[in-house]
Amino acid sequence: MKKTRVDFKYIMNYLSIIISKAIFVILFLCACVLAYYFISIRIFSQKGDKYAPPFSIYTIVSASMTPKIKVYDVIINVKAKSPSDINVGDIITFKSTSAFTYDMTITHRVIDVQIVNGEYEYITKGDFNEIPDMAPAKYSNVIGIAKVKLPQLGRIQVFVASKYGWLLVVVVPALYIIISDILKLIKLTGIKKEADKENKKLVENIETNATLDN
Repeated sequence: MKKTRVDFKYIMNYLSIIISKAIFVILFLCACVLAYYFISIRIFSQKGDKYAPPFSIYTIVSASMTPKIKVYDVIINVKAKSPSDINVGDIITFKSTSAFTYDMTITHRVIDVQIVNGEYEYITKGDFNEIPDMAPAKYSNVIGIAKVKLPQLGRIQVFVASKYGWLLVVVVPALYIIISDILKLIKLTGIKKEADKENKKLVENIETNATLDN
């Protein structure tokens, strides 16, 4: 029975360590992503339209690209180095120049490539839509080519953005790590005190035995 309790305690301690490390990694990655966006925004504010980040992350909020890309899927775009890097069949993210969706960020598939007045233009269409987009996407408005899809990761983003989500995902794990560290310090302090008591008793016993021998 005693061995079972010891094994259970060992397992719980091991799981606690794994959970603590996993939470730390998640918080660290979130911090890196936020730092990247803050730096990108700072550079963009200084350089304006001349600057474009090497990659970008967007959460899909419409069903125009289903079933390939669904609502709440997250896509990672990689910046196209030249207009010729974008080909028919590629999925691109761009700033729309259409009257109905002007300046909105759109992610659609390229169905044709044209060169108008020396500038590349891409005819795009959502896979679920019946007709192409009203206005072509110009290379200067292309944010990047969709390279990676993270299914339904956007649901986490929406949840974290909520008041209770932020509390559960960020505040609670942070408090858990802090409280765990405090408990470890308290435990170590208690062990140190016990060790000091044992050392004191040992010294007293040695002194007592030395006195009796004399």
